[in-house]
Amino acid sequence: MEEVAAVRRAALAAVDDVEPDRLHERIDARLDDASLAPGVLTLVSAGATSDPPVDLADGVADRAAGVQLIYEGLSLTRQLARDDPWVNGDRDTADLDILIADILVSRGFYLLARTEAADAAVTVVRSFGHDQTVRQTTDDESLDTALETDILELAVVAGVTAAGIRPTPTLREYATELAVDGLPSNADLLAEEVADTLRARAGAEQPTGDGTEAAADH
Repeated sequence: MEEVAAVRRAALAAVDDVEPDRLHERIDARLDDASLAPGVLTLVSAGATSDPPVDLADGVADRAAGVQLIYEGLSLTRQLARDDPWVNGDRDTADLDILIADILVSRGFYLLARTEAADAAVTVVRSFGHDQTVRQTTDDESLDTALETDILELAVVAGVTAAGIRPTPTLREYATELAVDGLPSNADLLAEEVADTLRARAGAEQPTGDGTEAAADH
């Protein structure tokens, strides 16, 4: 699985300079244990819609790492909000984890900042903040998987725009369908039928511009 390895390498490289060692080690451990589905879908989307195929070393892996890091940071934030370790657990570890979450999201933003997916990344984070506020006040469990839906849509946007294609509504819809049961496995995303569907829903290739739409609010 070349895509899985490429995502992991790029994500680890993006946080390689984090200090002190204790902080860096916890970040590495989290990335080692993470589902890499968001990053993998970014690469699959780019590969399925580009002709000739995109080069993983030509900035596309960095886009995938950006999506992955944003997901990891927000996912950790969601976990902390649910568990509230400041009340029920180890406060020192919780303080470290919230710092890690901030680092992961900020590094992810940095990798996507100069891409057509930048606005979509901002929308994902804003939606996440709104969802978490509503979740805590209403106990609406339907919001528990909203992050996965939004992050896979961001992955598709980041991937296809790397190939010079404006993401279509049907393409975005397919991304949300992939997250209906949470994050799919890497193997599922690497199946040929996923690439075929992405290619079909991408429609005619057209150059992207400054007005690339942000990921839609759910």
